[in-house]
Amino acid sequence: MRVETIEPILRVEDMRRSVRYYVDVLGFSEAEWGTAEFTRVSRDGGGLYLCRGAQGRGGAWVWVGVEDVRELHRVYRERGALIRGEPVNHPWALEMQVEDPDGNVLRFGSEPEAAESETSEASEAPEAKK
Repeated sequence: MRVETIEPILRVEDMRRSVRYYVDVLGFSEAEWGTAEFTRVSRDGGGLYLCRGAQGRGGAWVWVGVEDVRELHRVYRERGALIRGEPVNHPWALEMQVEDPDGNVLRFGSEPEAAESETSEASEAPEAKK
């Protein structure tokens, strides 16, 4: 049997505030069926469920893979997102952390950037590497 999807459920305290943040600041869309107690926000095929005052304790962490963290960082900074710091390059991804109004953290990541020494070596002509 095949798993169709895995989507976390995040606890929020004020559904209206949370939906406004995810939609207006982070660029998600809300499900048409959403209620004041439970809804889903989605973007580009991925989604998160939001549950008011139940199903967890808040402060959850979620990984979100994206095409370009640097560009997303620029957009989110302009929109006033609660960004926890500049993007950081790790062996697994270039990441930034964005917090929602309830303390849940979204770790947005894209392909890691090449280290400076790797970049300069790759740009050298083959005969220059003798």
